[in-house]
Amino acid sequence: MSRSHHKRLVMPRTWPLTRKTNIWVQKPNPSGHQIEMCMPLGIILRDVIGVAHNMREAKRILYSRKVLVDGRVETDRARGVGLMDVLTVGDENFRCVLDKNGKLRYRPIAKKEAKSKICRVMGKTTIKGGATQIHLHDGRNMILEDPSTYKTGDSLVISLPDQKISSHIAMKPGSLAYLTGGSHIGETAEIKEQEVKRSSKPNETSFAHFGTITDYVFVISKESDLPLEAES
Repeated sequence: MSRSHHKRLVMPRTWPLTRKTNIWVQKPNPSGHQIEMCMPLGIILRDVIGVAHNMREAKRILYSRKVLVDGRVETDRARGVGLMDVLTVGDENFRCVLDKNGKLRYRPIAKKEAKSKICRVMGKTTIKGGATQIHLHDGRNMILEDPSTYKTGDSLVISLPDQKISSHIAMKPGSLAYLTGGSHIGETAEIKEQEVKRSSKPNETSFAHFGTITDYVFVISKESDLPLEAES
């Protein structure tokens, strides 16, 4: 079996698939998303959204060029579609989120909501010429003239498909956080306090009744930014 597949028994726990129906499952192609935070497009069409009965039908849908990821046509069945990505199939739009069981869900959103996505700033580096490049959670990089405005952990609202920054959401006390890991995964809560560690230990963020590491904190502007209520 080629490396494009792995056994279902060892697939990421975030994938909402049964483990014992088949031996093998498609792996997503390398992308900006971690493998735990994305699923291959063909499997989403067949096993999650259910618009295809088998992979042959999924390929036919992809070759029709009516499937878009973040506003751009996608024909690769192994393309990883991950957290916060916008998937468009014909006239229907979906956003990838994590539910409270830690499973990836592709939930319906309105056409207006499909015109933007929120990305978390993962870090910054200085590149040739002294410009600064910021790295976002979905693998995209953006070169900015004034990068001091954006800090690691902040979120940027990106317009689709032109991929321009339309707004900035700072990570600070009072901001609304969407939790992407830990025992409160899939929940939203208001940030109360942040603690920066001067050691190898991870930074921590406190909420009203619990705390978690800052790496699990994804700031959003309001709960309606995400389709958290309806089950897929």
